[in-house]
Amino acid sequence: MTLISALNNVHIPGFYGNYKNKDENNLIKISEIKNLLIVQIVQYKNSSIKIEELKIDELNLKNEPLSVVNSSDTRILWNGPKNWLLISTKKNLIKKIKEVFKDNEFAVTDLSHSKAIIEIEGFNSKEILKKGCPFNFKTLDKNNSINSTFNGIALTIDCIDDNPEKIRLFVLRSFGESMYHSITDSALEFGYIAV
Repeated sequence: MTLISALNNVHIPGFYGNYKNKDENNLIKISEIKNLLIVQIVQYKNSSIKIEELKIDELNLKNEPLSVVNSSDTRILWNGPKNWLLISTKKNLIKKIKEVFKDNEFAVTDLSHSKAIIEIEGFNSKEILKKGCPFNFKTLDKNNSINSTFNGIALTIDCIDDNPEKIRLFVLRSFGESMYHSITDSALEFGYIAV
């Protein structure tokens, strides 16, 4: 079975919006990220396991709002109390996750095919998000993540870098095209490259 991208019909490479007479290196880049392992890990209320003692891909979970722990291949986003979203380029990591997070202590759900991922990179990335999201982006730093809405669509925002700004948006696959249109419409003012 071949995986069809969530944005297959709308993400068309090219230049859009106010890009003329601008240095290509200063334009915002919008891309779809594909083929990542996305796993939600939720610790049951009656679980007695201390999360600090558990490691996956040499990373410990943190139960702190906004926190992200990461390595070159894996990012673990705090998604709520005792709730994390693990994103990795290592697709086979799911086996290890199920070994470490026992099913009598944790609910482990593979969300890899249920999410669309849009990455925005460039110096006005947060400005684009301010147009449709009520969050105060002055407080969003590198390796922070939040759950919010953008033009009424629920999403998870992962700030990967500050310089230049690099942000990933995770949205349910069924809302992927709507989110993509909202983001690209907000980016037209600055000009962007779909890559």
